[in-house]
Amino acid sequence: MVKSQMNLTLSVVKAVIVLDSEGKRILSKYYSSDYPSLKEQKPFEKSLFDKTKRMNSEIIMFDGQVVVYKNSVDLFIYFVGSADENELILASIMQSFHEALSILLKGQVEKRVVMDNLDLVILALDEAIDDGVILESEPQQIALRVTKKGSDDTIPLSDQTFAQAFASAKEQITRQLLK
Repeated sequence: MVKSQMNLTLSVVKAVIVLDSEGKRILSKYYSSDYPSLKEQKPFEKSLFDKTKRMNSEIIMFDGQVVVYKNSVDLFIYFVGSADENELILASIMQSFHEALSILLKGQVEKRVVMDNLDLVILALDEAIDDGVILESEPQQIALRVTKKGSDDTIPLSDQTFAQAFASAKEQITRQLLK
């Protein structure tokens, strides 16, 4: 009896890195143990930035891994996968993440706006990828899940970010004072 083994694996992202135009880290999430500490991560990020800062391609092999990246104004967004990972899937999820950020940040995917709304950026990343596994690749769905806006535009207090809760409280107090 011959057993047929199929390779049924989920697409896995090893790391997501967002650097500014000088190569400084804004956000990074490593899902594998290839770079377990900051001591290994920083040199990897620096050499990755040095290699890609002047290139026009979007997909490269770097350090034995597939890296897809996008330059957006003054940001570099990198998605890292293993050498045998499908680069088209990585490019697709990177593009979806970028489009979700564009929706959430009203088209301003740049360092200052990303830093001001880092909570939304991290939530968007968490909605798209969980422990390296791609959960959602539709930008509108990612943005919708981050904002959790319903038809009446109210969000339960327990599901709000601090900035959203503060803005909601400020709005309610203003309404009460104007009555």
